[in-house]
Amino acid sequence: MRKDEQETDTGFVLTRRHALECMVWAGTGVLWTVSGGIPKSLGLLDAARAAEAAQGAMTFLQISDSHIGFDKEASVTAVDTLTEAIDRVKALPVKPAFMIHTGDITHLSKAGEFDDAARIIGSTGLEVFYVPGEHDLIDPEQGKAYLDRYGKGTHGAGWHSFDRDGVHFIGLVNVFDLKAGGLGNLGAEQLAWLKSDLDGRPASTPIVVFAHIPLWSIYPQWGWGTEDAAQALTLLRRFGSVTVLNGHIHQIMQKVEGNMVFHTARSTAFPQPQPGRADKPGPMIVPADQLRSMLGLTSVDFTVGEERLAITDTTLA
Repeated sequence: MRKDEQETDTGFVLTRRHALECMVWAGTGVLWTVSGGIPKSLGLLDAARAAEAAQGAMTFLQISDSHIGFDKEASVTAVDTLTEAIDRVKALPVKPAFMIHTGDITHLSKAGEFDDAARIIGSTGLEVFYVPGEHDLIDPEQGKAYLDRYGKGTHGAGWHSFDRDGVHFIGLVNVFDLKAGGLGNLGAEQLAWLKSDLDGRPASTPIVVFAHIPLWSIYPQWGWGTEDAAQALTLLRRFGSVTVLNGHIHQIMQKVEGNMVFHTARSTAFPQPQPGRADKPGPMIVPADQLRSMLGLTSVDFTVGEERLAITDTTLA
């Protein structure tokens, strides 16, 4: 290990440059630009760099855990912070091709919460692809409200895939039938669909997988992992470039494992504690003047020739 590197608790090696760029407690959105299928980051709000890096590349935006309806902060709501984040997205010098939302759109699965989220996110004019979080499935009919809005063209509990500019995107659902301790679960039906979806695709196809709960075991004691993820990852290992995007834990963690890069996004609503540094997971209520320093925007781009994901966060402060 070089002098300018250090290893995190997750085993990911950070250089000094990465340590300066990765704001551990900030983040709400991840901007990706795709050029050849390999990830590299740039500052989302750095207009000159964003415009330069995105020339001739396909870009998309990830947001997560907007928790519309969460109102425990004293002077700011989840609507306020999501609106601020989306306003910054609309100000980007290069418009993303589309957006993905990795779950917990709402806090209580209420119709008004879904309406508010759709109004704010829809103001970007971007096409949006969704997967649910557990908070989107607590309506009396256990997910009907979510599927009525976002289930068209999906399979089973809402899983789906699509292709853009040579990249294959797969939206997985791991919040139905949660296991002991809240661990995510994909289930046999979805795993069989995933195998069928991948069969026949060249190993050179860049793959982007997105789901709510992480597909790697970050902290199983808090349900921060997916019980049967290993079966899905086995199906993906033959591909030369696989990027796995998740939400749920409201903070950025990343791991590189061979040809796979795992990355968790942060919430637009509230932070959560670092693994094991509280009695249990849940919202961290902080003074209003500190909240925006714990929320923000994160950008990443795909560039030919780079092997690792690098992240640059900008807070809402």
